[in-house]
Amino acid sequence: MDKASAVGHIPSGLFIICNKNQKTSKIDGFLGSWVQQVSFSPLLVSLCIKPGRPASDAIMAGEIFTINVVGEHNKNYLKHFWSGYDPEKNPFAEIKHTDNNGAVSLNDSMSTITCKMSATLSPGDHNIIIAEVLESNINEESSSPMVHIRKSGLDY
Repeated sequence: MDKASAVGHIPSGLFIICNKNQKTSKIDGFLGSWVQQVSFSPLLVSLCIKPGRPASDAIMAGEIFTINVVGEHNKNYLKHFWSGYDPEKNPFAEIKHTDNNGAVSLNDSMSTITCKMSATLSPGDHNIIIAEVLESNINEESSSPMVHIRKSGLDY
């Protein structure tokens, strides 16, 4: 039996993780699905980043970032982020967003969580970030979060 098949059945949400790099002023982001709350006090979340993803270096360096919750009404975001994007065709030129000192909120996302990395762990091919929640905003109360189920635990 394939040990990865059932792992793919673990449901997750879909999130656009964003950051404005303080050195370059460039807004970057990626589609993430491994995000989870891990503590009440302090309020902490975890997320996983594959090294080399847009925004990865800035987040790992402790810069502020956002987790934008993709709602069912945000399927248009997936065309920009599902397979990554050409750095010359940055999707933030097309997506309405607000930059609040590096905390990049996608205006139409279901909600936005502003965070700062507090710890990291590198157990495999992704880095695990533990981040403190600094602020959160609900943008679209009537939407439902998108849920993602994978075919296998070995692929997105």
